[in-house]
Amino acid sequence: MNAIDLFCGAGGLSKGFMDAGFKIIVGVDNDKDALNTFALNHNGAVALDEDLSKQETFDKIKNIAGERSIDVIIAGPPCQGFSLTGPRNFDDKRNTLYLAVLEMVKQYKPKGFIIENVPGMATLYSGQIKDEIIRRFSSMGYNVECKILKACDYGVPQMRKRLIFMGVRRDIGQPHFPKPQFGPGTDKPYRTCRDAVSDLPTRISGLGLNEDKYSGPALTEYQKIMRGDCDVLYNHVATAHKDFVIETIALVPEGGNYKDLPTGVGESRTFHMAWTRLDGNAPARTVDTGHRNLFHYEFNRVPTVRESARIQSFPDNFVFTGTRTKQDRQVGNAVPPLLGYALGKELLAIIGDNNEKN
Repeated sequence: MNAIDLFCGAGGLSKGFMDAGFKIIVGVDNDKDALNTFALNHNGAVALDEDLSKQETFDKIKNIAGERSIDVIIAGPPCQGFSLTGPRNFDDKRNTLYLAVLEMVKQYKPKGFIIENVPGMATLYSGQIKDEIIRRFSSMGYNVECKILKACDYGVPQMRKRLIFMGVRRDIGQPHFPKPQFGPGTDKPYRTCRDAVSDLPTRISGLGLNEDKYSGPALTEYQKIMRGDCDVLYNHVATAHKDFVIETIALVPEGGNYKDLPTGVGESRTFHMAWTRLDGNAPARTVDTGHRNLFHYEFNRVPTVRESARIQSFPDNFVFTGTRTKQDRQVGNAVPPLLGYALGKELLAIIGDNNEKN
């Protein structure tokens, strides 16, 4: 089964789909560093730096696919335009990129699609934007459902939430979402930050190298999964914080934030996520894009790119390219691969039986 990834970034969602059994043909984005990472980690998939508002980009994707069918489209288009234009101006040029996904589905008629976005879209304009998206895909011959999913329910050691639209062509079947596999109502507790990264070198005595060695064996089932057969530790380089930053972090207890600091300390950052230290015994808060507001549960520093990637469920052989700032952005903007894997498996189960006759 072949898939294309629109607004792919580094390719967290498509990595999950690839692990679920899909062949990723192409990823499209306008972030060259993220595309370099995508190309390195997706088994020969073509990385396209193209404008999805242009028909020639659609034609290029079709040419790359050649004789292969495009069975599934996955996408994470930006939705900022909708917050400005509202439901009555759905076709406003500021929504061009989201409309491109609609047009792509209309032209290629895939068996199914997955679109992910921020949870806030579900309630934007009292849900009218969400309802209009469903209406438009329905008019193209798709059964569509949407739901907010929590990554931690699918084995990701992070409380990240995403709004997911799943569409299945009406002649094939009905969409449905994977059941939670971890947490309340299951036989597995949520994976924690400590489960995710406690085997990695501490970086207390040095910043480390971009290609290094593990300092010891994997300590948890999750760590074994993340390591796989990888024998090189990539992207595990610590940040050289200034002394006052280290001293401030040291005052924040595990799981605490700026509210736990003494009066007069750290007052330059007082928004809700400021000076947040991870709780090692719980899933992480949402990994950010590197704004230095999330700190290691034990050490007085921000997580390395590899630690953030582990918390996002990227395996250790998934290598991030570009500057440290760009690597952090790629990790923070990604859909966790294990969430993508659960969605890919579920969609494959729905459309797989119909692959030959459709």
